[in-house]
Amino acid sequence: MSIFSSAARGRNHPVGRPASALLSFVVATAVGFIPGPRLDDGAPPAPESAVTLASPRTSATSSGAARAQPPEPGRVPLGNDVSWPQCSGELPDEPAFAIVGVNNGLANTTNPCLHQQLNWAEDAAGGTGQPRLALYVNTANPGRRGSWWPANNEYGGKSLANPYGTCQGKEDAACAYLYGYAKAFDDAYLRTIPDPETYLWWLDVETGNSWSGDRNANRADLEGMTDFFHSIGARVGIYSSARQWGQIVGEVGSASSLYSLPSWLAGARTPADATSMCSAPPLTAGGKVVLTQFVADGFDYNHSCI
Repeated sequence: MSIFSSAARGRNHPVGRPASALLSFVVATAVGFIPGPRLDDGAPPAPESAVTLASPRTSATSSGAARAQPPEPGRVPLGNDVSWPQCSGELPDEPAFAIVGVNNGLANTTNPCLHQQLNWAEDAAGGTGQPRLALYVNTANPGRRGSWWPANNEYGGKSLANPYGTCQGKEDAACAYLYGYAKAFDDAYLRTIPDPETYLWWLDVETGNSWSGDRNANRADLEGMTDFFHSIGARVGIYSSARQWGQIVGEVGSASSLYSLPSWLAGARTPADATSMCSAPPLTAGGKVVLTQFVADGFDYNHSCI
């Protein structure tokens, strides 16, 4: 996500329930799966390494520094998304809706202040047509360069029906599907998310993470994530820009589970741009643009197109 800087305004929030390693172990045991070590695939992507946004409007502060202007009061209610970059700073005041990042910048990590931010999201006002609280997860298809890569069709204590055939440890669509399924499983059950089936989960698709040069395999990876979340009754959407989506995934056919997912588009410069982007093409032909994003005053703001 384009959530790159700590906030310059807002309020401090007390630390909420810490993500519990014991709870993760209990949940994993209950579903018949004890995870192996999960090492980072590398450092979290550097700020603005993925979605390249134009600089928002700026004005001089009392210190002489420049910062983006926040949205003007009285406008359409806006939501905010936050994640690990805001762990050491403040959070936006009174969002209309909130979207919290589950990972620490990589698909196999946990946001260290996840529960603090979930507690912050409880203040969301609602009433925009968007869920008061949604989640987003980092996505990737690192192949065998990552810290873990599947070698068969088994994960979470069971053998999976793989639409791409049998995974045999290769960097192909079959194993990419398993990798995506596994990352979604981990996000739902190992990151201490309460009632994961009740959320809308946004798949954050950016070039700042590791991807194959095979767009078919990348699509399979995201289908694996989508199919897992759908299997537990959760809703799924896609966050990206048209340029990055085209580079990573490309065109999606009607038989894909990605085809009809809603789109959350990044890249707007101003609130007016965000509003106009609601008329932009969705990331998949069967989907619909339901959210657009812009940056102001150090925060990510989101305009509902519903």
